[in-house]
Amino acid sequence: MTLDTAVWVLIVTAIVLANVPWFFEKRLFLVVPVRSKSVWLNLVEWFVYFLLIGLLAFLLEKNAMGSVQPQDWEFYAVNVFMFAIFSFPGFIYRYNLKRYVQNG
Repeated sequence: MTLDTAVWVLIVTAIVLANVPWFFEKRLFLVVPVRSKSVWLNLVEWFVYFLLIGLLAFLLEKNAMGSVQPQDWEFYAVNVFMFAIFSFPGFIYRYNLKRYVQNG
C-alpha cells in the first residue's frame, strides 16, 4: 500500500468511526444492543474508536514506511481535537437535529 492510499484510508475511517457513537443510539460498538446510551457512554465509545484509529495509523505507517516516527505530546493533542472535529456532524445530529427531523 502506498503512503497516499494509507493516508486516505486512515482519514475516511477516522471520519466514519468518529460519528458512529452518535448515529447508533441503540447499539454499543455496533454489536451490543442497549436501550439508550448516555452522553458519557457515547464519549467512552468515541474514545475507544479514537484509540482504534491510533492503532490503525500506527500499523499503516509501519506498513507504508517501514518504521514509525516517534511523536511528542503535541501530536496526540492535535489528533484528539481533530477526531473531535470529525465527530461534529454526528454530535450535532444526535443532540440538536434529531428531534427536529423526527417531529418535522
